[in-house]
Amino acid sequence: MQRLPLRPEVRSWASAQLNGFSQIFLQRHPGCGALILLAIAIGAPDLLGGALLGGAVGWLTAVRRRYAREDIEAGLYGYNGVLLGLLLSVRFELSLYLALLIICASGLSSLLLNPLLKAVRQRNWLPAYTSPFVALGWLLLALGGPLELLPSSAPAALPLQPGWIDTPLAVVRGIGQVIFLDQPLAGACVIAALFLAGWRVALWALLGSTTALALASLVGMPMQAVLGGLFSLNGALIALVLGKDFRRPWCVLAGILLGVLLQPGFALIGLPAMTAPFILACWLVLAAKRLMGMAQPAQRRLL
Repeated sequence: MQRLPLRPEVRSWASAQLNGFSQIFLQRHPGCGALILLAIAIGAPDLLGGALLGGAVGWLTAVRRRYAREDIEAGLYGYNGVLLGLLLSVRFELSLYLALLIICASGLSSLLLNPLLKAVRQRNWLPAYTSPFVALGWLLLALGGPLELLPSSAPAALPLQPGWIDTPLAVVRGIGQVIFLDQPLAGACVIAALFLAGWRVALWALLGSTTALALASLVGMPMQAVLGGLFSLNGALIALVLGKDFRRPWCVLAGILLGVLLQPGFALIGLPAMTAPFILACWLVLAAKRLMGMAQPAQRRLL
């Protein structure tokens, strides 16, 4: 018996969901998203439900609000919801109450992202990146106590030592830490997903993770956090964004250094860094490039 092809809206829905996972790493590639989904299933299966729920609610909110179809299918209204689902599932015990919170937060992330996307396109604002996830994540973590959410009982982390094993694995952990996975096998699955999206994509992520690891070590950041990949995660994302401009490789190095130096500041003010160093570092570098671009034509006119 011949199988009937999937209806177009079903294919569109599935593709949008997978693109939502790949957009965490700024890619539009369903195959990449599928491998990232597999990485979560391998590294932390208890987080899978929250990630899927968050991505689906972010997508559904955008559909119901009739946002641009191209953006929906590209997964732009899914990745913040996925990250929020992962964050809340990592920090709090699973419950029906937590599921409702993921639903509310993911829907709100799409509502926040829409005007930001319009501002980027119509007013030339800096890209939003994961700012809805970071802002809502800070708010929800602060409300965890008043909302009487039970903190999750995470196993004690194994001590890590610089050497031939833990140092190279820190590069892999850093890429996995973008989606809250600290197991090297899960990180390797994410790297495979990035290679599927493009070999340059994977190499930039590896380069960013390695550079952040080296810089964080050189400036004396806490070694357990460095080897755990907590600095490399932002380095990988910064390299993926700024590495697109091959004519200015210094931008990548400057951005990663800024990310490393900014990250301890969030601990000083009592906020988890998450991907905030990535956002701020990219904003600063892009703003500097715009100022330099504005200054150069003026200088030519004077000459």
